[in-house]
Amino acid sequence: MDEKGRCFYFTDTGIFALSKPINGEEACNGNGSTIGFAATSPEQANAWHAAGTANGGVACEDAPGVREGTIGSLYLAYLRDPSGNKVCALHRVA
Repeated sequence: MDEKGRCFYFTDTGIFALSKPINGEEACNGNGSTIGFAATSPEQANAWHAAGTANGGVACEDAPGVREGTIGSLYLAYLRDPSGNKVCALHRVA
């Protein structure tokens, strides 16, 4: 658990996280849940984000970039898919 009440489970190949919605709204389809995919580089995360938004996804959260937190530096790229699910490409910055 981190200071924001989020619970993370890490493996070498992925992360599973549980969180209250960060926008304060009720949890629902894609609010309070995120499906994440590992990216091998920031460039791959950016390409994934560009392809997603070009095919019906909508950018959400901050623009793709590095986020600092208790678990280290992560390069994150978020979007909502056409069904409203929040998805993320994640690269662990060395």
